[in-house]
Amino acid sequence: MDDESKMYGDLAWLWPILSPREDYVEESEFIARALEERSPPGPRTLLHIGCGGGHNDYTLKHHFKVTGVDKSPAMLKLARRLNPEVEYIEGDMRSVRLDREFDAVIILDSIAYMLSEDALREAIRTAYDHLRPGGLFLTVVELDPSTFVQNKTNAWTRATGDVELAFVENYYDPDPGDTTCECAFLYLIREGGKLRIETDHHLCGLFPMAVWRESLESAGFTVQELEFATAEGPGEAFPVLIGLKPEA
Repeated sequence: MDDESKMYGDLAWLWPILSPREDYVEESEFIARALEERSPPGPRTLLHIGCGGGHNDYTLKHHFKVTGVDKSPAMLKLARRLNPEVEYIEGDMRSVRLDREFDAVIILDSIAYMLSEDALREAIRTAYDHLRPGGLFLTVVELDPSTFVQNKTNAWTRATGDVELAFVENYYDPDPGDTTCECAFLYLIREGGKLRIETDHHLCGLFPMAVWRESLESAGFTVQELEFATAEGPGEAFPVLIGLKPEA
């Protein structure tokens, strides 16, 4: 993650408006089913690495005992407020070690901030090291060179109380030969009708599916592939990778 990105710092207070928890229910229930169908019955522990503001956890905590990790203090503050029963810990997905094992580990859209193959493997290794033998790792591939749309632009508006937000996001790959793409954000914030304009720039990783599969397999996982189709638009679906850690 770009440490200067406003979304995870000064503008984190907008997150519940920009991306409300209700938008995460469908994805979170899909994740819960995918893990539960592949796990033995009984109590389950889940480590959510890169948990952000805790919006997935709001649903997942009804299925698992959740522990969340994120490197943004501002996002963790939101997550703790939303999910006071969940333990949240500050840490980088490439290096954090909790000295605990879990039944399942997930890394969702936050894994897109891994900008090199080495960083991607480090994040996946973190997941592997936190799983019990026989545990499951799940991740979603939201950016794939084979489906990447140059200059894709989305816009929407949201309002809460006296805050109105118009948001524009644009995805652009200036160099198809490397492993990154640019994500530019524009925020039009009106508080009590007074306009404030903010911009934000993020770099994200862009890796072929073969790299994702190899990264999981090199960590020691046996890999299964699923697909999650969202309700956001016709034909929009994302690959889901599930890694099984071998029994000891």
